[in-house]
Amino acid sequence: MFLSERRGSCGPARPICGAGIGIALIIGVYAREGRDKSCSFLSFGHALLCMKKLSLFIALLLVIPAAALALSSGSMESAPTGSGLTQVATFENGTRYQAGAYPVVVLSGTYREMGRQYGALMKDDLTANYAFVYASFTDRGYNVSQMNEFARTGTDLQPKRMKEIREGMAETSGLTVEELEILYMEVCVVMSAVLQTEPACSFMAVWGNYTNDGSVVLSRNYDMPDVISPYYPYYTLVVYNPTDGSNGVATFNPVGARTETLMNSAGLYISENNGAHAVGTMEVANRPDLIDEFFGMMLDYSDMKGLDAALMAARSDYAWIVNTACPDFAYSYEESVYDIKRLEGHEIIVAANHFDDPTWYIEGPPVVNSITRCHNLRRQAEENRGSIDGERMVEIRNVLMRNGGATFLHDDVSGDMTYSTEHQVVYSPETRTLWMKVVDRDWQKVELGPLFAV
Repeated sequence: MFLSERRGSCGPARPICGAGIGIALIIGVYAREGRDKSCSFLSFGHALLCMKKLSLFIALLLVIPAAALALSSGSMESAPTGSGLTQVATFENGTRYQAGAYPVVVLSGTYREMGRQYGALMKDDLTANYAFVYASFTDRGYNVSQMNEFARTGTDLQPKRMKEIREGMAETSGLTVEELEILYMEVCVVMSAVLQTEPACSFMAVWGNYTNDGSVVLSRNYDMPDVISPYYPYYTLVVYNPTDGSNGVATFNPVGARTETLMNSAGLYISENNGAHAVGTMEVANRPDLIDEFFGMMLDYSDMKGLDAALMAARSDYAWIVNTACPDFAYSYEESVYDIKRLEGHEIIVAANHFDDPTWYIEGPPVVNSITRCHNLRRQAEENRGSIDGERMVEIRNVLMRNGGATFLHDDVSGDMTYSTEHQVVYSPETRTLWMKVVDRDWQKVELGPLFAV
């Protein structure tokens, strides 16, 4: 900012500045010099000298702010210490970095300001990802009105904070709010409305005697059909640092899309698995999308007591298995549209796409590969008991299901399309250390702590 930031407030405004030099200071120097030399009674030569100095000061007033504006948009500070990132670009208070194959965007400000930063720093990626979603619809005979209708079912009931982010993105990205709504609901509208298929997922958290230091180490697989592979290149780690006193929140998802894997600066984690395989696909239209609630929960809650209360009080719009963790333990919540049950586990939580709590009284066999994935993960945890850290968990998640693990790689799961584990995360809530991966790309380690401190 180069104008006063205290318009209308009590007390004197901060001086207008340029390139770190107070303009008021320059004027003050000239005034003092004129007074000391008694410029009202100067010789003609001295008067000319004063006039030349005045011209120089006026030139400085004009040139310095312009130079400072150019510097603010073109110069880049170093990446946060210990983050291991390479800085790429800045816009206002936001910065884009690169971590291996993955963009990392760190935002700071009000929710609209963070949206503006997101939209400007990721403009090309947002446009390209939207083009994929648009083509997915139009190639199958849908029109824009139908696309908007699908998107609004998921965004109408969102909190104002989330809508403010999207409004800010619309100011700088070149996409309209309506187009950004379609992009936000990318997975839902493409998977459910267009492809008529359901995602899968798996989660495992271990602590106590399973890990090398007793703290939680967790992992998450997000499994999808290969047909949506065009959006794999747009996976982005986004870190929100709001200035309203809320927690910092990090998300890993395709650029502009719904946030389904989240971590906050207080050491909490949340994500979901599809629960429709267990209790059906019933949806309740007048309830907020439960996954949309995750972002607000991460902003608002700093311990598991608060997060647990929020989840137990929520009435889900759909069947989900919600997985949470803090540095000391983890919970899994089996949620239908009419009830919720919390699973606590003993130093280990494993979840895929079936409900484990026997009091659901679910008839019929669960999804076969869901049982198999959970069995494989538990076996791997036992084989590595006492030695699991982030790197060992990465090794566990590298094992394909066909080889005794839980990860898909272009596997024929449903009989009519192949699936892959689209993205994976391994996370240590205690150290805020994240390992992230997208199918056919390498794992990348990122220290979130320094990014939350920006």
